[in-house]
Amino acid sequence: MNPHTASTPGSTALITGATAGLGAEFARQLAEQGHRVVLVARDAGRLAATAAELENRYGSAAETIAADLTDDAGIAAVVARLADPARPVEILVNNAGIGLLRSFEDNDIAEEKRHLKLHVETAMELTHAALQGMLVRQSGRIINVASVAAFLPRGTYSAAKAWLLSFSRWANMAYAARGVQVTAVCPGFTHTEFHDRMGMDKTVAPRWMWLEARQVVSEALADNAKGKAVSIPSRRYKVLTSVSRVLPSRLVAGPPRRAK
Repeated sequence: MNPHTASTPGSTALITGATAGLGAEFARQLAEQGHRVVLVARDAGRLAATAAELENRYGSAAETIAADLTDDAGIAAVVARLADPARPVEILVNNAGIGLLRSFEDNDIAEEKRHLKLHVETAMELTHAALQGMLVRQSGRIINVASVAAFLPRGTYSAAKAWLLSFSRWANMAYAARGVQVTAVCPGFTHTEFHDRMGMDKTVAPRWMWLEARQVVSEALADNAKGKAVSIPSRRYKVLTSVSRVLPSRLVAGPPRRAK
């Protein structure tokens, strides 16, 4: 590991989608490690409650930014915070995400554009903003929450996560020697609010495929600290993604949807 990249306790971490699911777990574990946290999410009330919990439990200073990251003004607010040289951000976690339950042809194109903007454009823009100061300081860590779906041909969610995976791999190669480690985290099914908000029937996946958020985040932070470009939490998903790379696409794409 590059000696410049070991973020010390007391440094600042900014987490998007920080009030629920993996984002909330990243905030908890980073606060537990002694980092100050900047929490970004849409709901100001949940942000305040999460910040108070972290401050009370871990004694960690918690700043909040209420922002919709599918909106240009919301993105600009977070970019401005990342670009503030007086308050450097040493760790960026691009976690905010949404899912689309229906097929591509059934979704409104505005929904698809919002989905793509959040997963690709927003993550790219925040990474670009964070890198400016990190490269000057020759120190920084960036975690992009992708998915095992990035390895599978399954609609626009998979396509967006595949972009994030490829981007993170390239960025880690490009910037590791300059002190910045970039990791794409690719969890499988994880017990969070994500699937509930989609309205997904969680029984479609067998129990053995479900992971706990604490495990996913713990492995992600450890892999990022080691300078790994890709983190696939759990042995079972490491095996599944390895197998998916050699099987024909028609076998890993899932069953075809019935025509209406």
